Amino acid sequence: MQGFVFDLDGVLADTAKYHYIAWKQLAAEIGITIDEVFNEQLKGISRQESLERILAHGGKSSTFSAAELAKMAEKKNQHYVELLEELTPEDALPGVRELLAAACEHNIPCTVASASKNAPLILEKLVLADYFVGIVDPESLAKGKPDPEIFIKAAQLMAIDPKEVIGFEDAQAGIDGIKGCGMYAIGIGEAEQLKGADRVITDLTEIAIEELLRI
Repeated sequence: MQGFVFDLDGVLADTAKYHYIAWKQLAAEIGITIDEVFNEQLKGISRQESLERILAHGGKSSTFSAAELAKMAEKKNQHYVELLEELTPEDALPGVRELLAAACEHNIPCTVASASKNAPLILEKLVLADYFVGIVDPESLAKGKPDPEIFIKAAQLMAIDPKEVIGFEDAQAGIDGIKGCGMYAIGIGEAEQLKGADRVITDLTEIAIEELLRI
């Protein structure tokens, strides 16, 4: 394997909790109740698709105009960005900094493939930005996860064939996208929620760089 591709939320840092807080507040303002179980459906997908799922959940899919939807999505993002101000380097998930440092020592390039438009800010807050050769810009994508486009572009940033790349994901949509372009998929979380992953681990402390390079 020649390169690594990482999702952000739930893989590098637990920013999913901030997404949940912001979506929950926005949903409540328009009379929709969501809980942590429903929030699992929002992991790994775009802001627009998340909003569409929330509206469908509350039976309000045709209630708002396109302009109103855009304002709602922006309001949620503003709240989320405010919450991100609480992030510190200590919020990087277990094993993340050690694996990235080991990849750097072995000259293995790393990229970020995240649906979050705030990925650059989050990496700066975590003091992880220097470990990555690039971040796929969500605005450049025609389709979001589970389409493999984001992972193909991540491999292109490293000039590596996707089949020589390992992808790390915590959401089913991401695992599907990784496998869709021929990458080796490592799931972070529970095996029953990450179908199709080549291997599932609890966190990045469970796998060493030497083992990854032998895949």
